[in-house]
Amino acid sequence: MLPTRVMGVWIRALLLMLLTVGVVVACQPRDLLRLGDGLAPRPLPTEAPSPTPRSPAIAPVPAAEPTPTPIPQVVGDRLWQDLEALSFERFSVADRDRAQAYITQQLQAAGWTVTPQPFDDGAGVNLLAERPGAAPTADTLLLGAHYDTVADSPGSDDNATGLAVLLEAARLLGDRPTVRGLKLAFFDLEEAGLRGSLAMAAEDGLIADLAGAVVLDMVGYACREPDCQTYPENLPIQPPSNTGDFVAVVGDIEHPGLLTAFQEARQSDSPGVFTLPVPFKGLLTPDTMRSDHAPFWYRGLGAVLVTDTANLRNPHYHTRSDRPETLDRDFFIGTAQIVVNAVTSILDSAEPLGVPGPALPPSG
Repeated sequence: MLPTRVMGVWIRALLLMLLTVGVVVACQPRDLLRLGDGLAPRPLPTEAPSPTPRSPAIAPVPAAEPTPTPIPQVVGDRLWQDLEALSFERFSVADRDRAQAYITQQLQAAGWTVTPQPFDDGAGVNLLAERPGAAPTADTLLLGAHYDTVADSPGSDDNATGLAVLLEAARLLGDRPTVRGLKLAFFDLEEAGLRGSLAMAAEDGLIADLAGAVVLDMVGYACREPDCQTYPENLPIQPPSNTGDFVAVVGDIEHPGLLTAFQEARQSDSPGVFTLPVPFKGLLTPDTMRSDHAPFWYRGLGAVLVTDTANLRNPHYHTRSDRPETLDRDFFIGTAQIVVNAVTSILDSAEPLGVPGPALPPSG
């Protein structure tokens, strides 16, 4: 994730917006429909016999309800294996080539065809894999994460965690029939100014059928000690939590369907989910635009960022100590399942995710 000069600006904007828009804590619905205590169905009145024979009515045969396909479950050991395999500095061309090779190998093993997409005269290379939806005219969802790091950091949380979740989703959803199609994007040079996602979002042919984008950036660190989740000073309202054991989902307010999918994706044993709807594509709150979701906002597309809040919580952000042993395995696996749940629900529906705003011209 991109650094910021004053990280407090981002969280101040986030908390101020709670006053007008609100942060939603996702929870499981309980007893949405039930009979009240002591109530029982009333018996239907019986009809008096007819004096003349009556032809039997032909009742319509109800159509069989399709059996819903269960949402696939992540494999924790496989997630962790990918995380460890990708926990090395991915800054130089050679190291980024090594990451590309691993990602490509895993995707091909899962049945995907990978297309390298060089940009900026070959300075960077995005990786793209895609499959169509079941409906001939279906749009697609993009699921993405960046694979580069800053110099001198193994980047376990930033962003081997996002890559591992993306690879697991590729395995689980690759051959699952869904209404919408799915694109998998592995962005290069995010740490150098979102250059990979800017290049992809500028390609009209690649985004023409997009219903929205889900970007994963740092999803494996949690802390549960009091005050381990930091906030800027002089907040006008009480912070929602002083512990860092929730997943934050930041999305544009024009596409509530993306945020709703994450609100409904949480299970009883998974981390809490906080969603933040951002107005005006983040133009008034630039610190909500620090990752690869932002270039899709620039083009008028719906997108969300899924994150553990980076250096507001993780003291190993952009350092040599950003290693697997600093991460919370249960939090990481639970977050991965939330992502798979939300993405699956979006793919299984043709419902519009929102009303797109005016598109801005390509950047970069």
